[in-house]
Amino acid sequence: MNYPPKHHQEDRFENALELIKMYPLATVITSSSNKVLSTHIPLVYSEKGTLGTLVGHLDKFNPQINHFEDKDHDLEIIFHGPEVYISPSKYSTTQLPTWNYFKVHLRGKIILKKEPQDVKESLITMTAFLEGEKPNYVLDENNPRMHAALDYIVGFHIKISSWEGKYKISQDKNKEDRKRAKQALIEGQSDVINHIERLYENHQTKS
Repeated sequence: MNYPPKHHQEDRFENALELIKMYPLATVITSSSNKVLSTHIPLVYSEKGTLGTLVGHLDKFNPQINHFEDKDHDLEIIFHGPEVYISPSKYSTTQLPTWNYFKVHLRGKIILKKEPQDVKESLITMTAFLEGEKPNYVLDENNPRMHAALDYIVGFHIKISSWEGKYKISQDKNKEDRKRAKQALIEGQSDVINHIERLYENHQTKS
């Protein structure tokens, strides 16, 4: 098979895990009965299982739960790392416009967790992970707002069965152009601040 190109594929699962932990907001895509649904939610990695397990939560009214309950549904999870458009002007040689990115695709089996105690424990664990090594906030197990929300949250675990690291970072270019593509990616991240300001200014909430 000529696609995807081998030079765009990450070889080490450890590197894919690092991206998953750095960018935990994933796109969960399911298909059931000829209907495709997607949700953007943070997923936290646990070492349980051969390749590990992802832990997450959904609003109980999210229709994707119906897909989760269908044992024959298809599932794909995408974690999104840094990305940028690369102008040919960035290279030292003649090239075409392209887009560079870091992505990780996963597949697995979903196990729903509806017991309030299970959901509560996973919420506490997820908060601790997202707060990092020097947390500014600790979710207390007796937090009244969390207890009130437990009736509206469904937890789930995804046992990872396969993975694919899609790292398209100009690997097929010469050393100098690879260096320039990396710099373009770094410089591209500075534009995010301006993008955030514009998105906030233009946003209109549905009434």
